[in-house]
Amino acid sequence: MLARMGTDWSAPVGIVGRKTIGFAGGFGRFGGFAAGVVRATGQVGLWGRLVVQQMARLGVASLPIALFIAAFTGIVLALQASYTFTGAVPLYFVGALVGKTMILELGPVLTGLALAGRVGANIAAEVGTMRVTEQIDALETLAYDPVAYLVVPRVIAGIIMFPVVVAFADGIGVLGGWITSINLLNMSTPEFVRGLRLFFLPFDIQFSLIKAASFGLAVTMIGAYYGFETSGGAEAVGRSTTQAVVVSSMLILVLDAFWAVALL
Repeated sequence: MLARMGTDWSAPVGIVGRKTIGFAGGFGRFGGFAAGVVRATGQVGLWGRLVVQQMARLGVASLPIALFIAAFTGIVLALQASYTFTGAVPLYFVGALVGKTMILELGPVLTGLALAGRVGANIAAEVGTMRVTEQIDALETLAYDPVAYLVVPRVIAGIIMFPVVVAFADGIGVLGGWITSINLLNMSTPEFVRGLRLFFLPFDIQFSLIKAASFGLAVTMIGAYYGFETSGGAEAVGRSTTQAVVVSSMLILVLDAFWAVALL
């Protein structure tokens, strides 16, 4: 009886222990992978010509979905602000709420989450497929550094293009809020602009772009890491893609909280 009770108690402890060891091991492997990426940045001749191509794939091609989300976010913000402020706060505060919320929070975070699904999944699936089909091994055989060739241009493109996409998303979100205000809320353009300028600080834009750059680094690094860690067949590629999206999305929320504490 005691032996049975001991076994029953030890099983959960063993599971927790294995999960903890697995997490620590994964964290260590990611640290080694990140260090390899930093070292590979010195091989400019290998990755330099690929950056522009990746900027177009990761950034320019992501603009439609980012702008679509931002436009409707601005519309909803304006409508909800009008509903909340009715009879209590001057209506021109709609502009202040749309501008502050869109630039500081919803613009970068919603865009980052959308691109985590699009960009992170794309990188994990592409690199993971190359891993399971031994294309990465072929690059090593040809004396190419696969990290410099596959990862560095994607990471640099993400760091550069995420702020660009977020800047457009912020602008479209505010534009959507303005159009909604003058057409549905019976506000004039001077009223909306008055509210928009009321609490605006130039640092707001810097804060938004800093967050976006960190999101770009996180999404591309996580996607590439899970792609490189893929082993098996098509099922493993799908699993790695899912893990990349989930972890990237969680990391975006963690970074969002970190930058709020660190900079605000």
